[in-house]
Amino acid sequence: MTSVREPLRRRWTGPGFETFGTVFGFVYTFLAGNFLLAAANAPLLVVLALVEDPLAAWPFFLALSLTIVPSLAGAFSAFQALGADGTAVKPVSAFLRGYKRSFRRTAPLGLGATAVLMFLFLDLTIVQFMPAAAVLVPLIVIAAAAAVCITVTVTAGLVLLPGARLKSLAKAAVYICVRSWYLSLALLALTAIILGAVLVQPVLGVALAPAPLLFIIWSNTSWAYSAALRHEDPNNPL
Repeated sequence: MTSVREPLRRRWTGPGFETFGTVFGFVYTFLAGNFLLAAANAPLLVVLALVEDPLAAWPFFLALSLTIVPSLAGAFSAFQALGADGTAVKPVSAFLRGYKRSFRRTAPLGLGATAVLMFLFLDLTIVQFMPAAAVLVPLIVIAAAAAVCITVTVTAGLVLLPGARLKSLAKAAVYICVRSWYLSLALLALTAIILGAVLVQPVLGVALAPAPLLFIIWSNTSWAYSAALRHEDPNNPL
């Protein structure tokens, strides 16, 4: 009589130490990134929490947003230092290092983006009562969306390619935003979610929303830069 031995079933042992380390690395980076973003944009957030209707005083808040672009470079640097497996987790030092290294170029970039948006929003308040508003308003909204996409993409490029010239990165950003239009739409949607969360609940919104959503923007943008570098196109500015 022969006995048939049943195959041993492998028991699931649950997530390993490496999995917990990866999760901790990302969570720690996101929490530290939110805190550092709040610290870098403290004047904007403090006034935002005190004013009852921020939209009514949008020019004032837009002027205070000059600090956003340099802080984005710091957050992107922290994400770049974070390995795919959550290793090399030093978000604070990476944020501060990236902020300091990129400040000389991100500060003028933020100033230029703020000036462009200020001009466009002022035009929007004027032309919305004109007979040609049905044509001009969508054009102004598209121009403002393009300014946001290009600014964020250039900021990511300053972190990814620190040796590149700002003019070359601006051309590359236009190329990437147009070619990868679906990523541009995702960038605008995620930016709108961050803005909405901060406007509705300034403290809670800053504590939870920015870093995870900015990480998605960073991942998409870095992939777009890599794809542009690999793509053989004579019109490719990279």
